[in-house]
Amino acid sequence: MGGKASKTRSKANKGAGRPRKEGERYPSGDLKRSETQKEVMSVAIEARRRIDGWSEKVADDTVRGQLAGYVLGRMRLDGSITEEQLKAGDEYAEIMARYYRMVGIPFPSARAQSLFSIKGHDGDETQSVTDRARRASNSMMEITGLLLRLEDGPQVKQMVHNTAVMSYDHLRGMGSQQLLWLRRGLDAIAKRKDLRQSANQVIGWDIQSSNYASR
Repeated sequence: MGGKASKTRSKANKGAGRPRKEGERYPSGDLKRSETQKEVMSVAIEARRRIDGWSEKVADDTVRGQLAGYVLGRMRLDGSITEEQLKAGDEYAEIMARYYRMVGIPFPSARAQSLFSIKGHDGDETQSVTDRARRASNSMMEITGLLLRLEDGPQVKQMVHNTAVMSYDHLRGMGSQQLLWLRRGLDAIAKRKDLRQSANQVIGWDIQSSNYASR
């Protein structure tokens, strides 16, 4: 029944579809996972190169690294900001993420490097949760006040927030004035951290000196 036509269609269909993948296989016929992972990683790296504008000269390890996953990290790889400024931006993002989490506000952007498992409070708040929420709010207000007190404070604060927390892609190519605001804010945050570390060292030394003198 339709013998010649069926044979013609059968021959035509033999070459249709995706070619069979080469590589070592399990007895079930599935490809070894190591091979599959390599292929997936290769596709992911190629997509990141295309989307983020990485040239072929940039090593694959750099493209698939953690820094390449968010705007502030990519700006560090580009040389637009220093390592200290990157750490300051990460600290700002962490402070804001902790604030959002502890007061139950949804994290504002899925573009940022980490959502920090943001969620609201479950049931009644314990005193411990209340204390942590208060400390998180105080840290948020402190670092926001620090940025607002700088020259061009509102612009500086907004630029740091949009880059470190919102992680807007277009800010990687920001203009010179925007970059000046960003660096000014990040430098202030880095200086704040250095001052705190110095203060802690002085306090620790005073305690040791007092203990020694009391002997």
